[in-house]
Amino acid sequence: MAHRNEMLSESPAEEKGFSFSAVEAAPCARADVAPRLTTLRVGTITIEGRRELCMIRNVSAGGLRAHVYSPLKEGDRVWVELKTNQQTAGSVSWVDGATVGISFDQEIDIAELLTSPAEGESGIQPRMPRVEADCLGELRIGARRYPINTCDASQGGVGIEIDHPLRVGDNVVLTLQKLRPLAGVVRWYQNGQGGIGFNQVLPFHELVTWLRRH
Repeated sequence: MAHRNEMLSESPAEEKGFSFSAVEAAPCARADVAPRLTTLRVGTITIEGRRELCMIRNVSAGGLRAHVYSPLKEGDRVWVELKTNQQTAGSVSWVDGATVGISFDQEIDIAELLTSPAEGESGIQPRMPRVEADCLGELRIGARRYPINTCDASQGGVGIEIDHPLRVGDNVVLTLQKLRPLAGVVRWYQNGQGGIGFNQVLPFHELVTWLRRH
């Protein structure tokens, strides 16, 4: 990922706002509508086939304002994931440093977005935005250590490839290149691939900094 110096604070004041307007948020504008939905603050944006994390600030029916970590220019085509596994296509309408405005190809239903349940039909909390991440590391289970390779990463955990079979529920410590050791638990395992959930959510700025190093 491109190296950028800008980082965002995690203060509640940075929560994004939603507007029912059909116009995307203008530079330096603030949302006039009160609703806030903090669980969607962190999103993903696909640029030229590359999926990255972004920090979404304001969303309207016609577009959004977001902080991105790769350079964009007016007219660039992007796809933003506002809800899990649902991407919205659009174009960059303006750029102000690391903050961009994106106009959607088609207006989205803000009411439907705001009233979406926090949990899926199965009662399972939806996954945090996840991006591809190819990195070598080590998984410690008790006194044993096993080499692994990551497939993807989010603030809540990683997907890995490992030659040793894993047992769901086992406590582990994950060590990746250029990232501090992280305690977690095995969430799933199948045919050489598994999912590790972190015991504590990885701070957004720490995850982005690590991803940019790869």
